Amino acid sequence: MDTQKLRQRILDLAIRGKLLPQDPNDEPASVLLDRIRAEKERLIAEGKLKRPKAKKSTDKSHYQNFTPPFDIPESWQWVRLGDYVINRDGERVPIASTIRSKQSNKIYDYYGAAGAIDKVDNYIFDERLLLIGEDGANLLSRTKDNAFFADGKYWVNNHAHVLDSSDKFLLEFVALYINTIPLDDYITGSAQPKLSQDNLNNIHLPIPPIEEQRRILTMIESLMSIICEIRESKQQLSQSIALTKSKILDLAMQGKLVPQDPADEPAAEMLRRVNPKAKIITDNPHSWNIPNTWTWCQLGDIFQHNTGKALNSSNRDGIEYEYITTSNVYWNRFELDDLKKMPFKKNELEKCTVRHGDLLVCEGGDVGRAAIWNLDRNIMIQNHLHRLRPIANEIHIPLYYHVFRHYKDKDLIGGKGIALQGFSSKSLHQLAIPLPPYNEQKRIVAKIEELYSVLDQIEASLQS
Repeated sequence: MDTQKLRQRILDLAIRGKLLPQDPNDEPASVLLDRIRAEKERLIAEGKLKRPKAKKSTDKSHYQNFTPPFDIPESWQWVRLGDYVINRDGERVPIASTIRSKQSNKIYDYYGAAGAIDKVDNYIFDERLLLIGEDGANLLSRTKDNAFFADGKYWVNNHAHVLDSSDKFLLEFVALYINTIPLDDYITGSAQPKLSQDNLNNIHLPIPPIEEQRRILTMIESLMSIICEIRESKQQLSQSIALTKSKILDLAMQGKLVPQDPADEPAAEMLRRVNPKAKIITDNPHSWNIPNTWTWCQLGDIFQHNTGKALNSSNRDGIEYEYITTSNVYWNRFELDDLKKMPFKKNELEKCTVRHGDLLVCEGGDVGRAAIWNLDRNIMIQNHLHRLRPIANEIHIPLYYHVFRHYKDKDLIGGKGIALQGFSSKSLHQLAIPLPPYNEQKRIVAKIEELYSVLDQIEASLQS
């Protein structure tokens, strides 16, 4: 379930009057708007509110050429934002940061385009008002709500519009609408986006009857609470899946994921057979134990390994081939868009060619990140990648992809020292790794893949 899409769908239905059924007993929105116009005329007559420029009265003439963007219920009304609310932008006062930094009694929020950005020692407003960002990247990125409420005592600078109403509740649906619709048509500038007061006032709102507004907002609050719980549950489940995968690797590296088979050739005997010069490590190099049929060994005793060719603009001899480097290698996958080429001499081809089944490990960048090259085409490697090939068929490559993943999770590679210096060929060669019997290697990988497949299906369902 995509909770973000669900949230947006609920809001879209709400502003169109499709979230809840209409009640024929509700007072129509037209009556509400008549009261608002009458109240504004009264405030203007008493000198408490200035009449907007180029308007003789708060009449309905503006709507004669207005084309609604979508249909609304008969009991609703379209209204120009400037006619629905009271704009108090004239009371805003910016305070330079140099002045704010010298204030000593900073206890009041100082609001800008996307919320409170500082504290100051005084306040302008002492009531709940609706603020709408006037400029800044958030107008387009929408990483935060562009309409938000301020309450209590606070100060507002000239980067947020200040909206009021004779009935504060009416501001709630305004905030809902502004945060639901795209504002692109009302914004000028792209490098420095701006929502001017004139453009803000000219936004048209669909206004429900006031009682329906209350029902809509109550329903949205309930639904958003449920969506929040779903999102948190999904995040917790996703974290649990990651922890479960890590635990599976823990068990695999300790020989506890699948049972041992006494008929299997012990790993130490197998190692002596495939590499008589191999060094069997008798002291436990890590914090966990392994079964008696396993052995510890150096990675370089069971894998041939080398890095690729250094990129050198002065070396232009050879035939150009596409190559990959650390930026192309991710955990068991490759990003192969926009591959580059460099020349390789004939005597460099064998060392630098990757073929199907090779294990690649990052020497730099995200040190230790690994992937198996399972593509049917060959490719070349740059010098910040290690290419690993087993010295014998008794070494099951997929297991050692999981070994690198486990070591990376446990910070056994890619620590501060290695990360700064790169994962050198010597460090790779001497890396102590567990070696199970060959048949057990295959059983371990099969079990990991079986369990991971179930977990991946669960995780995929969270995104659908």
